[in-house]
Amino acid sequence: MPVVVALGAFLMTLLGGWTAQRVADRRHLVLGLAGGLMLGVVGLDLLPGALEAAGRRIFGVPVALLCFVLGFLSAHLVERLLAVRRADHGVTGRVRVPQVGLTAAAALVGHSAMDGIAIGAAFQVDSPMAASVGLAVIAHDFADGFNTYTITGLYGNERHRALVMLGADAVAPVVGAASTLLFTLPEHFLGIYLGFFGGVLLYLATSDILPEAHHPHPARSTLACTVAGVAFVWLVVGLAS
Repeated sequence: MPVVVALGAFLMTLLGGWTAQRVADRRHLVLGLAGGLMLGVVGLDLLPGALEAAGRRIFGVPVALLCFVLGFLSAHLVERLLAVRRADHGVTGRVRVPQVGLTAAAALVGHSAMDGIAIGAAFQVDSPMAASVGLAVIAHDFADGFNTYTITGLYGNERHRALVMLGADAVAPVVGAASTLLFTLPEHFLGIYLGFFGGVLLYLATSDILPEAHHPHPARSTLACTVAGVAFVWLVVGLAS
């Protein structure tokens, strides 16, 4: 049964990627929506789940928040190191490094695999929890597919690479759900992962996605798309709770 539910996430991920492709001529709106979806997923979905799963503290700070900060700083460090390497080769200015986009997309694929594991773990607890988690995963995997395709292309990768990462992102929850038939995931590890990944996503949203969306087109429609992205995630979380 977990694999069947994960197939819904598979289809929803592909739908999100397809939507991102179809509105390429409205790039600023796409990026505005993607930034809002990422912000909503981090603040309304990942962090609450991480704090609940990894409840213990280190020196007065929840482990999930420490991992969140570590994820943010890690993403910043990787981007800075890649930018310095490009500068050493005589490339200056604001350059989109394709490897950053692929790394971010790979992180989204990993997150989708964890979504599948979350579905399987919920089935190990009880049916009501499984239904709630399944609904949340299926709904927000639209955002995952949308963001995977968008962020891969944003950093200068060719279309076929974006499609490959989208396909991997779609398959990931199915693989994750199937894997739970073989093991049980410790809850504290899930909290650590969610916190770290939330920090990575927040960095990408605030340092690249949203500035890129609003710089060439500082229109109210772009801002409206960002707010709509956050509101959509809030609606999904509310329906699943």
